[in-house]
Amino acid sequence: MKNILIFYASYGGGHLNAAKSINEYILENYSDCNTELIDCMKYVNKTVEKVTTVAYREAAKKAPWVWGKIYNDSQKGPLAHLSTRANIILAIKLLKLLREKKPDLIISTHPFSSQMCSYLKRKGKITASIATIMTDFAPHDQWLVGMDFTDFYFVANDKMKNYLVKKGVSENRVFITGIPLSKRFLQKYDRIKILNEFGLKDGKQNILFFGGGEFGLGKSRTFTIFDSLIKFSNDIQIIAISGKNEKMKAKFDEIVNENNAFERVKVLSFTNQVPELMSISDLVISKPGRYDYNRVLGF
Repeated sequence: MKNILIFYASYGGGHLNAAKSINEYILENYSDCNTELIDCMKYVNKTVEKVTTVAYREAAKKAPWVWGKIYNDSQKGPLAHLSTRANIILAIKLLKLLREKKPDLIISTHPFSSQMCSYLKRKGKITASIATIMTDFAPHDQWLVGMDFTDFYFVANDKMKNYLVKKGVSENRVFITGIPLSKRFLQKYDRIKILNEFGLKDGKQNILFFGGGEFGLGKSRTFTIFDSLIKFSNDIQIIAISGKNEKMKAKFDEIVNENNAFERVKVLSFTNQVPELMSISDLVISKPGRYDYNRVLGF
């Protein structure tokens, strides 16, 4: 029986969702594997995890330009060096877990855990294979710290693979797989049943509108676009998702009320039915995974 540890970190939901999807797939397709999901930052230091998670959330909510600068600057210079040094220190705590669990394979969906594990492997403290799942649409050099001791990289697109190869990662260690997602997105759903469930009419086009969830990046522009969609799309039904952001939901409800659009616009908070809603949608409007998504893909 092979032991697999899947590490993620609580900075946005994407890392956790990818980890869950990988775990789900392994459990359903490989009966000879034991898996365990672990928040690497929470394990090594709960205080650091709590402080940095709150800082990330507040920066993303109230000053997204600050988060953008931090994200960009963390690829090089003093901030990159500080991040790397901090992860080396925290890796010592992670070693206790790895010795206890004795994994054959470590899968990481966040660069922090990749850095810690590659450092321990470089020092000869662990021998497990390390697979890094890059849960970004754009390359970021923090993912490449310790790349010589990372066995496999899984990336979202060919440009990311080309970038890694140029940085010195051998081509046979990089696989273009896309970002892991739940198998529910691949299932077929009963369209009429879903329309009825959400009080929508058949025979109309539907727009699924994501407001940015808990962080609500670019809130003013989000509200402007949402208001414009309602005003100039009289024959189109809109499903707006605000996630866990209660203030955003209240503002969405206010805009719907102002436009008297209750019949054709449905506002939802956090929902687990995104796959079902995507299956009935003709257009999905959302923020990109990263601010430089378009630049990297060459649009």
